[in-house]
This record gives sequence, C-alpha cells and structure tokens, in this order.
Amino acid sequence: MTEDEALRLAEALVFASAGPVGPRALSQLLPETLDADAVIAGLRERYAGRGVELVEVGGGVQFRTAPDLAPLLRKVVEVPRRLPRVAMETLAIIAYHQPVTRPEIEEIRGTSLSQQTLDALLEANLIAPRGRRESPGRPTLWGTTPQFLAQFGLNDLRELPRREDLLLEPLPLDSLSRNAGEGGEAALPAEAPSPQPSPAVRERET
Repeated sequence: MTEDEALRLAEALVFASAGPVGPRALSQLLPETLDADAVIAGLRERYAGRGVELVEVGGGVQFRTAPDLAPLLRKVVEVPRRLPRVAMETLAIIAYHQPVTRPEIEEIRGTSLSQQTLDALLEANLIAPRGRRESPGRPTLWGTTPQFLAQFGLNDLRELPRREDLLLEPLPLDSLSRNAGEGGEAALPAEAPSPQPSPAVRERET
C-alpha cells in the first residue's frame, strides 16, 4: 500500500465512522509497515485550511467544519434538536462532578431533577450510568460519554475549563453551547465548543 492509498483509506474510514477514529482502529486496516499516527498526521495536513478540517476529539479524529465558516453555515443549516436550559445545567454539573448521583445533582442545583431531563440527556447519548454509589439505596452514578467529548470538541475531560477559572468572571448563560436559542433553550452545537457550566451552577459552587 502506497502512502497515497493509506491516506485515502484513512479518509474513507473517518468519513464513514459515526464517532472519532483513533490510531488503533486505523492500524487494523493498514499494513504493519505503515504507522497509523503518521497517516493521520498526513491526513490532517492535507485538510488544513480547507472548508472541512480533521480535528482531535474524544480520543480520536473527526471531520469538522472549519471554525471560521460556522457563523455563515448557521444561516442555512438548522439544528433540529434542542436541549432546554435545565438539561444544559444538569449536563454541566455531571461533567464537573462525575461520577455523581441524582440526589447530588439536585443538591447542587437546589431543586428537584425530573426524569424527563435525564431522559433527554440519555437520548442524546451525552450521559450514561457509571455504576452505583455504595450507600443506602445504592443510587445510580452518572457520568459523561465519548459522545459528550465529541459533541463539545474535547479530546478528554482534562480539557474542561477549570472551575476555579470560571468563577473569576461572568460567562453567558448556557455557555455549554454557542448556539443558545431564545427562551432559555440551547442547541446542540455543530462546531462543538468547549462546555462551561451556567451562571446558576457557578453561583451555587461559590
């Protein structure tokens, strides 16, 4: 297999995959003489500066719209699914406190959490069960998923902004999404910005 053939194969794999593609997955398709990391690096270089770029998210790579083109695309590309503000607040709490139980989420928010909110996050594949707390009732522990990382353009959870830094200055409501809509709703972002907790969460953390 030539270098160009390897790049074409990697390109097809990333395009066809539903989630991020890592070197390990690509190496299963390449001959042993070719390094998967080098092929991915070559593919990233090939797409640099184009309308679609290869970016690192969720422990692998995906094709994403170039950031500078996102504002123009919003004029014609609609985001059909929207998460209400309470779901975005809940997601921020889970992201920064995981693994966390439902009662703990409710304590941080200062109000009860409906099953409908959890179902919305589960349906979007942004959260998943992470075992059970060894306490009376053995409540379910919740954490974020690889889809959460991919959705918000993160390679791993260490790339989340530090909560201490977020408390230093006010940030826009629903800053987990740059496509915040009217009426307290937030769209799941196409360009996958980094998630940040809402002001309501930051006030309670203070």
